[in-house]
Amino acid sequence: MNSKAPRLDHDIVYRIVEPESKVLDLGCGNGDLIYRLARDKGAKVQGIEYDENAIHECVKRGLSVIHSDIEGGLVEYPDCSFDYVILNQSMQEVRKVDLVIQDALRVGRTVIVGFPNFAYIGARLMLLFSGKAPITKSLPYLWYDTPNIRFLSITDFRDFCAKKSIKILGAYYLGEDRIVTVWPNLFALNAIFVLTQYPQEPHTMKAKR
Repeated sequence: MNSKAPRLDHDIVYRIVEPESKVLDLGCGNGDLIYRLARDKGAKVQGIEYDENAIHECVKRGLSVIHSDIEGGLVEYPDCSFDYVILNQSMQEVRKVDLVIQDALRVGRTVIVGFPNFAYIGARLMLLFSGKAPITKSLPYLWYDTPNIRFLSITDFRDFCAKKSIKILGAYYLGEDRIVTVWPNLFALNAIFVLTQYPQEPHTMKAKR
C-alpha cells in the first residue's frame, strides 16, 4: 500500500473534478493524479507526457498516455472533447503559453491550471538579501538546471486572463500544507485556477470524497 500522503495541489484538483468526468492531463508525469481520479472517481482519463520514463510508469498503472509535446499535442482533439483539461505544474515549462491555454480551453469545457507563484515572500526576500535567483519549495531548482522558462506571479496570471477574456471560475492559493486566504500573491507558494470560455456557473469546490 502506498502510504505517501497526496500532494496538496493534487488534493485540490481531485476535489474539483466531478465523478465519471472525461479528463485530459497535459504533462501528467508518472500519472499520480489521473490514476487517483480514475481509481476513486471513475474518471475517464488520458495523459500527454514527453518524458519516456514517466510514460513507462503510467503504462505500468494501466493509464492511457500519449508521448507528445503538449505545445503541439492537441491539434487532433475536437472542441469540447473533455470535461476537464489539467495543466498543473507544467505551464511554467511551456514556451507558447497562450497557444497551449487557448487550445486547452477549446478541447476542455473546464481547464485547471496550477503553477508556482514567483512573487512568494520567501522568493522576494532571497532575491533581496542574497542577490541570487530564489530557491523555494515550489521553485526548488538552481538557475542552471531548472526546467522552468516562465516565472510568473498570481497577479500576472490574473492580468493574463483579463487580457485574453478568459473567465476565472475559481482560484485556490496554496501554502506548504494549507490553503492561503490572506494576500495570496505574497504568501502562496502555488496557485490553482479554474478557467473556462463556455457559459458556466461560478465554481465551488466539492467536498472530499
